Amino acid sequence: MAANHSDNPATDSASADRRDFYRINDRIGLEIRRQVATESPSGQPFDGSHVEVLRAEFRRLDQDVRSQLANLAERDRLLTSLIKSLNGKLDTLARIMAFEQNPLQPEDWKDVTLSEGGLSFYSRSENYALGEHLAMRMTLPPELFQPVATARVLSVEPLEDGGSSIHTGFVDIHDHDRQQIARHVLRWQIRQRQNG
Repeated sequence: MAANHSDNPATDSASADRRDFYRINDRIGLEIRRQVATESPSGQPFDGSHVEVLRAEFRRLDQDVRSQLANLAERDRLLTSLIKSLNGKLDTLARIMAFEQNPLQPEDWKDVTLSEGGLSFYSRSENYALGEHLAMRMTLPPELFQPVATARVLSVEPLEDGGSSIHTGFVDIHDHDRQQIARHVLRWQIRQRQNG
């Protein structure tokens, strides 16, 4: 679900782009690494390169299972349901193991506004510059997805307490990571409707 664009023609394109996606206010794990101009945006700022081959294999196998389940569903609904449950259990176990190997500190959990297009967050101590590129790894509870993206700082709004509200847009994000964010946003919406 996309939020409505402003009817004000003076709205700049960066502001309009940020409204192309439904945004949620959430508390997530957020790790940020500044990128220097000489770095490739597709680098591995979070020391995950040694397991990237395994992650790619995991995604391939996951896609295989999903396509086979579609065929199996036509023949045996009970078996399909069981395999879906087992697949979900394995996904959860994999996320828990990944999270336990790299536990976040309390200061890594931040209140953010998140969408498929980017996120905004509060910063008290760091001074971010307009146009600066940031590598970000998000931990999205309760599923513990850990999408990674490169974001560009779109605006910095100084606040009365001396901190700043930092607004970013994703400029380099794998489609699989964007889908994880989309699923997280959708599940957040469902939980809000159930609790409301």
